[in-house]
Amino acid sequence: MSRFKWACLVLLLIPTLAQAQVHAGTWELTLGGTGVSGNKLDGVTAAANVTVGYFVTRDFELSVRQAITFTDIAVSGDLDSSTRLAADYHFNFGDANQWRPYFGVNGGYIFGDTVTDTFEAAPEVGLKWFLRPDAFLFGQLEYQYFFNSGQDSSFSDGQFVFTVGIGLTF
Repeated sequence: MSRFKWACLVLLLIPTLAQAQVHAGTWELTLGGTGVSGNKLDGVTAAANVTVGYFVTRDFELSVRQAITFTDIAVSGDLDSSTRLAADYHFNFGDANQWRPYFGVNGGYIFGDTVTDTFEAAPEVGLKWFLRPDAFLFGQLEYQYFFNSGQDSSFSDGQFVFTVGIGLTF
């Protein structure tokens, strides 16, 4: 059996009994990232994301997100950024509520060297897996729709954004 298969098996056998300690008034900090490279590894696009969230109730969270994106594909290495507000509703699953899938929306402004500065809005879904009562891993998928001013825009003008990272509650 390959090392990869053994590592996956071990991860599946680790008991996850960490109950998420989330209630109204809990704050959350996440650090995440994304990355893309062509099949010839001749360029890269990478983003770092920081989110600060506040749980209004045990399941409803409001947050502010900041992302910085670097790309050197077809350009000389430029930075883009986005600032967004998000609202998400969480569900609790697992023996100790350690799985917290969520869905929501976000909206904000994207600006930088390689993009047309524009507002965006996005539906999103994600999953938080609590490894400890105050620490989790997460994955998120969103579809950003761009509101390019003065141009014809359609829903197909957007992009999918996949993010993975770690988070803490306090």
